[in-house]
Order: sequence, then structure tokens, then C-alpha cells
Amino acid sequence: MDWGTELWDQFEVLERHTQWGLDLLDRYVKFVKERTEVEQAYAKQLRSLVKKYLPKRPIKDDPESKFSQQQSFVQILQEVNDFAGQRELVAENLGVRVCLELAKYSQEIKQERKMHFQEGRRAQQQLENGFKQLENSKRKFERDCREAEKAAQTAERLDQDINATKADVEKAKQQAHLRSHMAEESKNEYAAQLQRFNRDQAHFYFSQMPQIFDKLQDMDERRATRLGAGYGLLSEAELQVVPIIAKCLEGMKVAAEAVDPKNDSQVLIELHKSGFARPGDVEFEDFSQPMNRAPSDSSLGTPSDGRPELRGSGRSRAKRWPFGKKNKTVVTEDFSHLPPEQQRKRLQQQLEERSRELQKEVDQREALKKMKDVYEKTPQMGDPASLEPQITETLSNIERLKLEVQKYEAWLAEAESRVLSNKGDSLGRHARPPDPPASAPPDSSSNSNASQDNKESSEEPPSEEGQDAPIYTEFDEDFEEEPASPIGHCVAIYHFEGSSEGTISMAEGEGLSLMEEDKGDGWTRVRRKEGGEGYVPTSYLRVTLN
Repeated sequence: MDWGTELWDQFEVLERHTQWGLDLLDRYVKFVKERTEVEQAYAKQLRSLVKKYLPKRPIKDDPESKFSQQQSFVQILQEVNDFAGQRELVAENLGVRVCLELAKYSQEIKQERKMHFQEGRRAQQQLENGFKQLENSKRKFERDCREAEKAAQTAERLDQDINATKADVEKAKQQAHLRSHMAEESKNEYAAQLQRFNRDQAHFYFSQMPQIFDKLQDMDERRATRLGAGYGLLSEAELQVVPIIAKCLEGMKVAAEAVDPKNDSQVLIELHKSGFARPGDVEFEDFSQPMNRAPSDSSLGTPSDGRPELRGSGRSRAKRWPFGKKNKTVVTEDFSHLPPEQQRKRLQQQLEERSRELQKEVDQREALKKMKDVYEKTPQMGDPASLEPQITETLSNIERLKLEVQKYEAWLAEAESRVLSNKGDSLGRHARPPDPPASAPPDSSSNSNASQDNKESSEEPPSEEGQDAPIYTEFDEDFEEEPASPIGHCVAIYHFEGSSEGTISMAEGEGLSLMEEDKGDGWTRVRRKEGGEGYVPTSYLRVTLN
């Protein structure tokens, strides 16, 4: 079925329908254009949001970037940024493949439609002109027939009139004959015009207009096909980015699963572990007896002038960590303003950086030497003397970096000894073994030495040098330790022989009180029911917290 056969008389209907199709195409193009603007605005807002929440500091200078929570959040922001890029790609594809191409096609279809309807109107005008000519020839034939009949009647009346002259009768007959001849010519002309019009009309309705209507039908069907393809491009543009968007969403899911609280706790320890020893017990200062006492019997010192002097008064006024505010520190090259553990880490980092730079300079020196040898053997490749400034500069850098490496090695050795010393002090004061492997017992020798040092320190008064030592400057606040109470209970899974200082023996299946949880070193402090408190391997216990 085609328009030329079925809708041969619906010229105006086809004109309205094809115009409606073009309007629909233009509306869809406008819709996609506004959709593109929405996508672009959405992507722009997403990128602005990501930029707002991304860390401002470089990862190297941002300690928070070491936490899995922060890393996951940054990864999610990056995935959102990639998602915004996919929305921009959707907008770009829609703008190019739909808006531009369909808008151009719409203009072409409009020109084609205009041409077809102009051709149809010309054909209609020609048919109307032929019909007018047919009507004119018909009216002329009708008029001539009436005139011929009237002239014949006049000639017959004069011929029967006895009073009419012969000349009048002859004249009337001639006039009747003339009119009859004119009527015959009009008849022939009318017949010819009618035949010509019928031929033109048949051509118009059965050939010319059906062809035009068929062309319009083909044009409209092509427009509808192109519009349907445009509809498909809308979903195709989305489907093209679905795999990437799925990867973005999967990346967000992976980032969410990458949050590791235990690791973050360990990172916090690594970042802020000071390495200081815990403060010792605060000595009792007796203000009720303002008499002179020996330094070992009282916290009141006896100066040379005989007046009692309160020992440690300077310290009593200072705040002890962690309750006091820290004083502002001056940054030093050896990082001595930092706690021992942080100082050791920073020095280690600087030492590694200097070592890498030194190795780079050494490699460059070797490369320059090889190049110089090549130039000496093959002068046409270059002048060996031109390399001397670079070699001299490289040697200077190597010497400078060697000195810096030695300097940082010395500082690092001093910092490590300071950390070990603080561990020994803390161990002697709290009877806790050093951080051993989970499968090995504590080092008894270090505990013994630390315990002996602790006993000696309890018998002798602290010296002025000890009071002014920088290792305790951040801990200067008075506090007293509360007697520890069990925080849970545990059962020994295996037998353990506590042969080292600070450890305690236990039998398999023995119930114990949990005094202190494992701090990550593999040891847990417990108390036996019959008395006695010490450390046992965490892996030997089944622990239940209160």
C-alpha cells in the first residue's frame, strides 16, 4: 500500500502529516540538546565536588594518606571523577551523533519536502489551467450554438416573410451559415480541449501525483527510520559507558572493602609512636616535717646553708605528659625536636633518600667516564674536555652526599641507641619484656639488667642531670598509677615455663586473670589466682574480655 494509490485525494493531509514528522524530529533534537546540557552540568558539578574533597596536600606530605580509610575515600573520589568523565562522554556522543547529525538531516528533509510539494502544486495549477481552458471552450461552443440557432431562425423567418426583400433573405441565410460554421469550429475546439483535459487529468491523478505522493512517502519513511535510529543512539550512548561505569562502581566497592581498622591502628602507632619511656613513679614529698633529712630518706634536700629546699620543685610546677600542653619546638636538622621513635624514622627516611641520590650520582659518574673514554678513542664523536665540568660537578656532589650519609648514619645510630635505652628504662620500671617474636620467650638478660637498673634508681635520688634530660620534657605532670584491676579472664591452652625476667609460668588449662591486652608484641600480662603477675605468650591463651 502506498500513498499515491490510497491517498490520491489527500494532498492537504499529507502536507500536514509530513510537517508534523519534521516538527517531531526537531523536538527530539531539542530534547537531546537539553539532555546534553544536563549531562554536562552534572559532570561539571561532580568534578567540582571531587575537587572540593580531594586532599589539598601532596600524598608525600600528608600523613593521613597512610590510613586505609583515607586511601579508600580518595579512591572513591577518583572513581566519582571517572564517572563524571563518562557522563561527559555521553554528552559528547549525544551532541555529535544526535544533535548535529539529526539537525543537519532535518534541514535536508525540509528542502526535499518543499521541492515535492512545489512540484505537486505546479501539477495542480496546470490541471486547473487546463480545466479553465476547457470551461472557456465549452462556454464559447455553447454561445456559438445559440448564436447559430438564432441566426437560422432569423433566416427562416425572413424567408417566409413576403415583405422581406431577397437581399435581406440572402443576408440572413449567409449570417446563419456563418454562425453555424462558427458553432461547428467551437464544437471541434471544445472536443479537442476536452480530450486534452481528460488526458492531463488522467496523467495527473494516475501518474504525476501518485509519483509525488510516493516520493513524499519514501521521504517520510526515511525520516522516521532516521528518527528511530536517533532514539536508539540515546540508549546506545548510555550502553557504551556502562562497562566503565560498572568498573567505577566496582572500584568504589573495592575501596569500601579495603578499609582495614587494624592496619590503620598500626599506622597510627607508626606515625606517632614517640619512643619515650613511660614516666616513673612520683616520689612522696613530705611537707609536714620541715626538718633536714638525708636525700635518700626524704624528697627534701638540705642545701649547704642549712635551709631545707624542696627537691624537684621545678619539676612539680611543670606539667607531665599527657596532661600538659607541649611547648613549641624548634625544627632541627637532626630531628632532635621529635620523639625518639619519630626521630629515628625521619633520619632513616633521610638516609635512604641521600643513599639513592648518592647511587644516582655514582651511576652518572660512571656513565660520564665511559662517554669520555669513547670520545678519547673516537674524537669525531665529541671532545673529551667538554665532559670535565660535568664530571667535576658529579664528583663534588658525590663527596657532599657521602658526608651527608655519614652524618645521618651517626645521627641514626644515636637515635636508635636512645630508643633502645628508653625501652630498657620502661622495661625495668614496669617489668615488661622487650617486644619479642610470638614464638620466643622474653630476653631474660635485658630484663635482669633493666630490673637491676630499676632497683638502683629506686635507692638513689634522681640527679639534676636526669631532671633536665630532654627525654622527659614532654612528660612533666604529676600523676599516680591506679592499682590495676582485671579486664577479663583467660585460660592457658598450653603449658608455659616462665624462665625469663618479667614472665610467669602457667599450666595447661589454668585459669588466669587478664591484666593487660596484647599490644602487638605477642605478649599478654596475666595474674595467677594464687598470686604472681607477669607476661605469657598471647598465642598460648584463650582470652575473654569483661
